[in-house]
Amino acid sequence: MTAKMKRREFITLLGVGAAAWPIAARAQQPRERMRRVGVLILLAADDPEAQARVAAFLQALQPLGWTAGSNLRLDIRWAAGSADNIRKHAAQLAADTPDAILAGGSPALGPLLQATRTTPIVFVHVPDPVGAGFVESLAHPGGNATGFTFFEYSTSGKWLELLREIAPRVTRALVFRDPDIAAGIGQWSAIQAMAASLGVEVIAANVRDTSEIERAVTTFTRTPKGGLIVTASALAAVHRNLIVALAAKHKLPAVYWDRAPVVGGGLISYGPHLIDQYAHAASYVDRILRGEKPADLPVQAPNKYELVINLKTAKALGLELPASVLARADEVIE
Repeated sequence: MTAKMKRREFITLLGVGAAAWPIAARAQQPRERMRRVGVLILLAADDPEAQARVAAFLQALQPLGWTAGSNLRLDIRWAAGSADNIRKHAAQLAADTPDAILAGGSPALGPLLQATRTTPIVFVHVPDPVGAGFVESLAHPGGNATGFTFFEYSTSGKWLELLREIAPRVTRALVFRDPDIAAGIGQWSAIQAMAASLGVEVIAANVRDTSEIERAVTTFTRTPKGGLIVTASALAAVHRNLIVALAAKHKLPAVYWDRAPVVGGGLISYGPHLIDQYAHAASYVDRILRGEKPADLPVQAPNKYELVINLKTAKALGLELPASVLARADEVIE
């Protein structure tokens, strides 16, 4: 499906509502109060991945009795990876006092909690909500936020193990991270802790802008036997196409946090399915709209991690992937 088709499908989803009902049938329905849900997405509005995430959320809400335009009004804000946009949209959403807010990641959740301690918030793919101070505990969040964690920081060490497994000659790894978020620091620390035992020198690189990314890769590839790890962050998602292109240009075997870069030409990823978390979040938004409180809804961890491999990219890099890795793959893109 092309990006254009995805956009058309997404717009159609948003437009489904009371206007689509036959006039006679609509007249027979009891008038229902329109509920309002804010959504803060860290990606740009025209990013197919962002559209897929919101579409999954909307689709999961429909069987629960909520239809955009009929009994539900969504206020979606797109931050496009900008910290300024995130803060601005968070303040605006909080000021509008919707019935609930969906926060897409730690960079969205932090500013939202600074802006409101009363409006219910459901978050997705937040690595360490307790350590970041977003909730009191996973079992008893205690405040106005609950949701779904992304992974434990120990998973980051597995990315380095995976890199060594698929490219045994690698002795150096460039690690892209966002140093301005707790998740960026936590993931980097876990990778550092594994580096010595695996015999790999790890070098941190920031993902704040395109020039920084390009400069880091150019400098790193002056020395051979290198590989790349791209940790989870909004900025890594925003710049994923550039990072994938640079990895291909410089023949760097690369491990990613999510399947989206691999679908776009990256080599391999390991982590939970991000889009699924938006579908799961619909159940918590539904329960909140029906009167339950975030403080009483436990934070849930992913129950499945997936390994995705792009065989075409592996061949272009001249890599013969071990049978043990291929056997563990949940999806192989050929």
